[in-house]
Amino acid sequence: MNRGGGQPDAGDPGFVHETWAARVVFRAGAALTATAEEARRLGLRRLLVLSGERGADTARAVADSLGPACAGLHTGARMHVPVAVADRGVEVARAAGADGCVAVGGGSAIGLGKAVALRTGLPLIAVPSTYAGSEMTPVWGLTEHGAKRTGRDPVVLPRSVVYDPELTLSLPVPLSVTSGINALAHAVEALYAPDGSPLVALTAEEAVRAMADALPAVAAAPDSLPARSRALYGAWLCGTCLGATTMGLHHKLCHVLGGTFGLPHAETHTVVLPYALAFNAPAAPRAVAAVGRALGTDDAPGAVRDLGVRLGAPRSLAELGLKEADLPAAAEQVAGQAYANPRPVTAEDALAVLRAAYEGRSPSA
Repeated sequence: MNRGGGQPDAGDPGFVHETWAARVVFRAGAALTATAEEARRLGLRRLLVLSGERGADTARAVADSLGPACAGLHTGARMHVPVAVADRGVEVARAAGADGCVAVGGGSAIGLGKAVALRTGLPLIAVPSTYAGSEMTPVWGLTEHGAKRTGRDPVVLPRSVVYDPELTLSLPVPLSVTSGINALAHAVEALYAPDGSPLVALTAEEAVRAMADALPAVAAAPDSLPARSRALYGAWLCGTCLGATTMGLHHKLCHVLGGTFGLPHAETHTVVLPYALAFNAPAAPRAVAAVGRALGTDDAPGAVRDLGVRLGAPRSLAELGLKEADLPAAAEQVAGQAYANPRPVTAEDALAVLRAAYEGRSPSA
């Protein structure tokens, strides 16, 4: 499989590329102007707007922009989409007589929108306000009994995605950084995914480059619309990679740490990524080289870690509240589940990666 080279060569066994159809509107101010237009284009007349409490003001403004097409506002989204939260969202949608949903916010809000779509078949419009990337994928996730499960279903893929960089202007710098590196993880793992393709490889390398360029600019000038636009552009590309390929060790580690141990989503991705990349580097040299080209370095894992540390992101799982005693249990979970990865992962391997991330030491490729 072509892993990170962009162009196939004689040693590649070939590839299959599948594109998920999604309409994207990308412009400043689009949240309050284009969302209603997209609803009309889809023939939707009773839309339930979904968000979390933190993004309720923005969601309310989007709801108001829908006028009589707004059937209500539900602000019950929560991180990792607990099943009870998804159940409540379905109840609210049915009670409102909604014929569609608009998810406004980050991965939690869009995750709730997907859960409602999965259960009801209602079409979804996504209005992202972070760099999570979930809006570009047919992947859903639910957490129940301390475990997060995921799946793919085309019914959860948003019919329209409205990218408005103005919505990200108020995103705090620390969350902008971790959300951006969370997005970058999608592109990194796409580069060594078993179902990658030359188009995915090119998209992923550009995604890494765009996000790595944008985040320092965002941190230096949080109110810079060009910097925010560049970051959102990178997030779109990263999300496209996530939707097109199968994720590996990095995402499995983060699902376990978030779903079972309650660690914060974006921050966990930020801490874990360099260590997962370092572990996979010997089995995916072309992918690592692509990341290195995008970052202008010969040490891709170290550069990924330095990007976050330089911008003030957490540098260890210990900082995020994980207990050292939980590392073996987390490693057993990671090793005991099936997922694609360029090299096999034993419980001992998973524990070594987790321990390095727990301590926050420099990754070694």
